[in-house]
Amino acid sequence: MADYILYRAKATLLTPLHIGSGRDLLLSYDYAIHGGRTWRLNEDAILEAQNVDDPAVLNRLMQTPPAQLLKPGDFREDSPFFRYVIRGVPRSQAEGAQLREQWKDPYDRPYLPGTSLKGALRTALAWHAWEALGLRPERARLNPNPRFAAQEYERGIFGPDPNHDLLRALHVGDSDPVGADRLILVNARVLHRSGQMASPIELEAIAPETVFSFTVKLDLALFSEWAQRHRLKMRGEDWLRALPAIVNRHTAQRLKEERAWFNGVPGAERVLEFYRELGIPTHGFLLQVGWGTGWDDKTFGSRLRADPNFLEGILRSPKAGGYGIARGRRQPGDPFPKSRRVVVQVQRAPDGRTLERPVVPLGWMWVEWEEVR
Repeated sequence: MADYILYRAKATLLTPLHIGSGRDLLLSYDYAIHGGRTWRLNEDAILEAQNVDDPAVLNRLMQTPPAQLLKPGDFREDSPFFRYVIRGVPRSQAEGAQLREQWKDPYDRPYLPGTSLKGALRTALAWHAWEALGLRPERARLNPNPRFAAQEYERGIFGPDPNHDLLRALHVGDSDPVGADRLILVNARVLHRSGQMASPIELEAIAPETVFSFTVKLDLALFSEWAQRHRLKMRGEDWLRALPAIVNRHTAQRLKEERAWFNGVPGAERVLEFYRELGIPTHGFLLQVGWGTGWDDKTFGSRLRADPNFLEGILRSPKAGGYGIARGRRQPGDPFPKSRRVVVQVQRAPDGRTLERPVVPLGWMWVEWEEVR
């Protein structure tokens, strides 16, 4: 018997994906807008091209926004002054406007980090294990530190320490990179049930229909007699073997909740239509990854809502004995989470007003894998 199972996998994006690098790009310093596209600047190449010998003049140039040193004729895709060009433009083009950078490799090629995908799979496994192990929300089992509130539950599900963590047996590799031409500019908003939207959030993102190829390895040695002799044996092999089905059950629950949440939200008809048309595949599984997934897809989600009193208790402010999870003017009994992150379509009305309409959520993908024999 082999010590592992190797899967060849691919993920196809259904909606734009944003996994942030943690950096905000600044208009005129990191990027420029020209001809309906967003141009990522190569600041070093722009400065070197100035060919200035006078140190005083060079110092002034270094304090000038790089985009102001460019001429209209410089905006060519093959120009050394640009690292890459993105389809679309941000809503805001005011001084000081910022754009959240997409995670990429050192050559500016976007890819799907294995850690991001594995984190989403871990959430689905935890959701499944909660029911399989007969767990219940109990305030006494929570860690007082909000960052580690569910630590006892997680250890009970996955293992008592990193050496015995079930996810040690699941290796999800980074995908192969794709070209920078798969990048798009996304205008996002936080949408409330009332239809009101919070301040615009501009994102670099990866376009729908992008396909990522990667490998997944299931390490069976950690479930063997060898592991038992070395005190490393863990439970959960059957969960990992059934992972696509487990993820789809979790996703089916999330789709039900998302359809209910968006139903009746003014202006969000297209998002609701997307969720109504999105069905569980007969092959592979559906998963939401990255920025925009929200609280439900990073916790036990619907399992915690099974006890309204427990949920209300952890949502309260720290002064009231909770964890301060709910923000704003939420009242006990109000739905939680109270908002969603969505991609918006920006249009100009005939009278010059800017119109924005929610169109799709972020980060949904269809994942397929097959065993390599």
